[in-house]
Amino acid sequence: MNLPDEPTDRSDDRTLDLAGLKALSHPLRIQLLEQLSQLGPQTASSLAASLGESSGATSYHLRQLAKHSLVREVEGRGSARERWWERPPGALTLFSKDLAADPAALHASKIVNREIEHHRAVLLQDFMEQGYEFLPENWFNGSVIATMNARLTAEQLAEVTEEMLGHARALLEKYRVSGTTDPNARAVQMHFNAFPILQGQFDTPVQRDNPS
Repeated sequence: MNLPDEPTDRSDDRTLDLAGLKALSHPLRIQLLEQLSQLGPQTASSLAASLGESSGATSYHLRQLAKHSLVREVEGRGSARERWWERPPGALTLFSKDLAADPAALHASKIVNREIEHHRAVLLQDFMEQGYEFLPENWFNGSVIATMNARLTAEQLAEVTEEMLGHARALLEKYRVSGTTDPNARAVQMHFNAFPILQGQFDTPVQRDNPS
C-alpha cells in the first residue's frame, strides 16, 4: 500500500524498511504524515490544533518520524521555537515482499494499513454525508465516487493499475506549481474516488436557492 504522494519524478519514491515501518506504526504519527501529505507544510502547533493533541506530543512524534526521513524540516522557514515540517516528495510504499516473512513487519504493517484506511474512510464519509451542504457547485460537480468491476488476470490487473497511476501522475504534474500558488486551490484526495477534503477547508454551509 502507498501513501498519497504529490507528483514528482519517480526517483523520489521509496519503500520503508522494517525500522521505518515500526516507527510509523503509531496512530498519531500516521495522522501527522497524512496531514502533511494533504495540507502541505505545518508546524507542530498547527498540527496539534488540527488533531486535538498537545504541541508537545506532535513535536515529539514529528522528531521521531524525521529520524526515518518520513518528514523533514522546511529549509529557511520557521525559528528555533517554531519549526515548520513537510513530507518529502515521492510515493511511499509501506510494505514489500522482502518483509513478508518477518512477523514484526507483518504486525506493524497491519497497524499502519488499518489506521490509513480508517482515515481514508472518514474523509470519504465526510464528503458523502456533507459534501452537498458545504461545497460550492463547481467543487461538488467536479467530484466523483466511482466503482468499476471487471474480470482480469493478475497480469492484466498489474497493467491496468500501472497505466492508471502513470496517467494520473502525468496529469497531476500539470498542476503541481499552480496547486501551491493559486488561492482557489484546495487539498484533494483521489482513490478513484476524487473529492475535496472538507475538514479545515470548507467550514461554512453553502446557501443554495430552493428549486421553484
